[in-house]
Amino acid sequence: MRYLLFALIIVCNPLFAQKDSSFVLSFDEYLTLVKAYHPVVKQADLQLSRGAIGIQKAKGAFDPKAFTDIRQKYFKDKPYYSLIHGGLKVPTWFGIELSSGYERNDGLFLNPENNVPQEGLWYAGVKVPLGKGLFIDKRRADLKKARLFQTITEAERQLILNELIYKAGVAYWEWFNAYHVMKVYENAQSLAQVRLDAVKKGVALGDKPAIDTVEASLQLQNRVISYQKAQVNFQNATALLSVFLWGESNLPLEIAENAKPSSLDAVEQENVQGQVAFNADTLMVTHPKLQQTRSKLDQLAVDIRLKREALKPTVNLMYKGINAPKGGNPFADYSISNYTWGVEFQMPLLIRKERADVKLAQIKAQEAALGLENAKAELRYKARSSLNDWQLSGDQVRLYATMVQDYRRLLDGEKIRFGLGESSLFMVNSREKSYINAQVKFIESLQKNQKSSLKFRYTLGVLPDES
Repeated sequence: MRYLLFALIIVCNPLFAQKDSSFVLSFDEYLTLVKAYHPVVKQADLQLSRGAIGIQKAKGAFDPKAFTDIRQKYFKDKPYYSLIHGGLKVPTWFGIELSSGYERNDGLFLNPENNVPQEGLWYAGVKVPLGKGLFIDKRRADLKKARLFQTITEAERQLILNELIYKAGVAYWEWFNAYHVMKVYENAQSLAQVRLDAVKKGVALGDKPAIDTVEASLQLQNRVISYQKAQVNFQNATALLSVFLWGESNLPLEIAENAKPSSLDAVEQENVQGQVAFNADTLMVTHPKLQQTRSKLDQLAVDIRLKREALKPTVNLMYKGINAPKGGNPFADYSISNYTWGVEFQMPLLIRKERADVKLAQIKAQEAALGLENAKAELRYKARSSLNDWQLSGDQVRLYATMVQDYRRLLDGEKIRFGLGESSLFMVNSREKSYINAQVKFIESLQKNQKSSLKFRYTLGVLPDES
């Protein structure tokens, strides 16, 4: 990786670049660089942090809480009362709340209810929900949803990477296509220049008619225009590719003119793999977009359960065992006969709000379920369509490869006939034009083949790592 970065920096620096030097950036090396340093990759990794932080926040609702309540009143130098109460509350996963504490109260005008022994009063208690909150409450619901949210953030990270690698891959193959098409037209321009020079010599020697000079000159002009357009296309493709290239410490990299993509011979045709096509439906199930929607459905199910819990009455049973310490020992004189207890009850008579909340939550879940089915159908269509494109592009690569060879043979034969005086410059140019077009079509078909393979995996959501 460091060697690759060093090579990119060298070719981007005109002080180090040599005129005859070139740097081949292969597709695999390019993607490795994109996945390692692109800011969007770092942005995607932050999604995982969001999920972990969400769980931490939800677990905070179960944190023990220490409390202290001190109230005192003094009036005309008289201590009316002093109420000191402190302790600890511990909520649990089962909805039960544990508590313990200490009270010490005194004063001239103390409410008899607050009378405690001189050394204070220790207590340990429990609060148990017997109605609403027995099976689920907001704390437990929030934690379950936070854990599901972590799954959502993992899928979101995969979606972000999937999108980045697809766009980066398309940019590379556009660059690949623009470079090799430019080379075809560069070579065609050189051949046209050589032919024009040869025709001029033939005209000067009287072997060729003067009109051939016009024919060769027009052909050269057309080739120059085509080459100039190809150069601009390559420059634009290079600029786009540079958007995806970053180094360490968020250092943007640029591709120099002497950097080039893989050669045509080095790029193998991507054939449709039977195993991949066969497993398309299986891979579709694991698509991060569908995983996201399923997790959101699970969150809505938690919401529905919580809303239904609100239909129950609030029934809380409270019990506190109390004891006065002796000699600093809070358990010295403990007795099960010393306690306080109570019951809380609350119930809306019509529960219209609660029933409406349940219905609204159910509607949201139905909408999400319908959206999931629609997303499945769309993804199945996109997968089938991209698979068909992939198959077609592979067939076209083979056809255009054959056409290039056939047009090459026709061109070579026409040149031989022209040398024997049995053909015209117009026919040679025509054959050569067809050969050039076939080369361009072959390069474009190879590019489409690579992009189709990439798009199929993008549609299944398995970029950057194939399943």
